[in-house]
Amino acid sequence: MLDIKFIRENPDIVRDSLRKRHTEFDLEKLLRLEQERRDLLYKVEQLKRQRNESSEEIARLKKENKDASAAISRMREVAEEIKRLDELVREKESAVRSRLLLIPNVPHESVPEGADEQDNREERRWAEPREFSFEPKDHADIGEKLGILDFERAARLSRARFALSVDLGAKLERALMNFMLDLHTREHGYVEVLPPFLVNADTMTGTGNLPKFADELFKCENEDLYLVPTAEVPVTNIHKGEILDGELLPLLYTAHTPCFRSEAGSYGKDTRGLMRQHQFNKVELVRICTPETSYDELERLVSDAEEVLKRLELPYRVITLCTGDMGFAVAKTYDIEVWIPSQARYREISSCSNCTDFQARRANIRFKRDRKSKPEYVHTLNGSGLAIGRTVIAILENYQEADGTVTVPRQLRPYLDGVERITPGNRAQ
Repeated sequence: MLDIKFIRENPDIVRDSLRKRHTEFDLEKLLRLEQERRDLLYKVEQLKRQRNESSEEIARLKKENKDASAAISRMREVAEEIKRLDELVREKESAVRSRLLLIPNVPHESVPEGADEQDNREERRWAEPREFSFEPKDHADIGEKLGILDFERAARLSRARFALSVDLGAKLERALMNFMLDLHTREHGYVEVLPPFLVNADTMTGTGNLPKFADELFKCENEDLYLVPTAEVPVTNIHKGEILDGELLPLLYTAHTPCFRSEAGSYGKDTRGLMRQHQFNKVELVRICTPETSYDELERLVSDAEEVLKRLELPYRVITLCTGDMGFAVAKTYDIEVWIPSQARYREISSCSNCTDFQARRANIRFKRDRKSKPEYVHTLNGSGLAIGRTVIAILENYQEADGTVTVPRQLRPYLDGVERITPGNRAQ
């Protein structure tokens, strides 16, 4: 959420941000509501001053044994007017806040302006894609023939866009989860947490998922609880409503959770396989830091996510998202895209974002530099480290062999009891 003071003092910057993001929003209405709120507050302050003066007058008259009934009557009238205006102030504050929640974050100056993914900027690549001596197969075909992925039974259990991982397929996901968590906790300094997978609306609002993206969430009927679309939601909100010790920043958290998304608006996109599922596993990285360090922290976050792909020896590239392709809450995002042989292109496997103080204002997460300083809002960052289902896709396709088997990346073999190759009937022991 943007600071209303910032909006009042910099309306042209906000207008330009909305234009760059291709977002329709009635900024003038918000500014009118805010001015009305401020005018009402001024009236309330004036009336409270009158009430205080009347109170003093009543005390003086009583001390002098004079009739104070007229002053008391005026004070009662003023008190009733204050009560009425206070209610109007609350209504205006609610109206202002509800509109503030719909304004996206302001893009950082380094973010390229553009309309969609075609305008994203490539920053770097790592490793050359493998040249196959045969036509590389799609991961869904590979997984089904190996007996480690079953989409038909998953659809019977649930519906389309669900998967059933079997035997070494299930163990491969668990191996990736443990490998990623071990790397991030042992070498990158993150603290592992296991958060709730159901969170309330206030928590969803804190990270910017509500109210704007309600149709993309799974909500429990008759409950103020939502299935998490990503661990970013509960982990970022761990310190909701707290004032942190600045000496302890940055705070680094990692978590594995299943993620649940309705995939609203994705009709016809990636309908087959693991690429776009209603439920998938992910290891998330969250950093909470001081404002002046957040863009350095963003580079570290990206590097931590990249290291997973380097250890797995999977070709990838890093791109900076343009203004029209960025998420609602972010000021800058790097996407890491892994090479998918069957599609002959790179696909997103991680988004690493700096949300500046946007989420912190919504969740009221602040810090103090020392005992005497005033509380300030922290900056929050998040990124996938990595999306496990998409990592499975990348492994099955990049490590496939002509005979339909799949070589297991060396880094994962200790997590798979030394299994070096996935073959039909090669069962986990």
